[in-house]
Amino acid sequence: MIRGMSTMERRMLLRKADVVDGALKFLDAEGLDGLTMRKLGAALNVHGGALYRHFPNKAALLEAMANKLTEGVGVPLPEAPWRDQIYVLGQRFRTAMLAHRDGARLVSGTHATGANSITAGSLVVDVLCGAGLAPAQAGSLAFSLYYYVLGHTIDEQNQAHSSAEEWQARGTQLANVLSPQYAEAFASLMKTDPAERFAYGLNTFIEGVASRIPPTAATR
Repeated sequence: MIRGMSTMERRMLLRKADVVDGALKFLDAEGLDGLTMRKLGAALNVHGGALYRHFPNKAALLEAMANKLTEGVGVPLPEAPWRDQIYVLGQRFRTAMLAHRDGARLVSGTHATGANSITAGSLVVDVLCGAGLAPAQAGSLAFSLYYYVLGHTIDEQNQAHSSAEEWQARGTQLANVLSPQYAEAFASLMKTDPAERFAYGLNTFIEGVASRIPPTAATR
């Protein structure tokens, strides 16, 4: 904001897009738990009440932030087999949420009704229907994909904000109270690169989807 301007002048210049961009910057700096309308207003150099001109409440602001965060997920897909397209969409969604601190928690706390979220979801359904699934099946599997990516990325971001010592302590505790197999699985999980873990799960999900496609459609 330009120094010397009155509060009223700053309010007039503050556009809805400015609020969303400022909120995402605030998210990166302070995290989702630190985001309030009052604190955001201070960061944007306006009274918190000025933000309500664009958003009636914090929930509406979070919806807009989630929509902005996912704006690149639903762009046109490359010409490729449906499996590759679903893989691309899953990777896009994860990448979008990882671009901002607590991005996955932000998205999970909204209803995902923004235009970008709807476009991305529609694209998943279209790809799956094109592969031979009925719309009802495609819709159910689209939500399953959404939940997998969301859950994995929430855990990934939480783990990124914990020290190696904390995770080592958890592993030691598990080794003492759980089965040797689970302890070994947990240790392997912590050593594997998150991107590799995610790709493994995503490919497994895609193979499961393929098993649901009718043989005639799969052949075609």
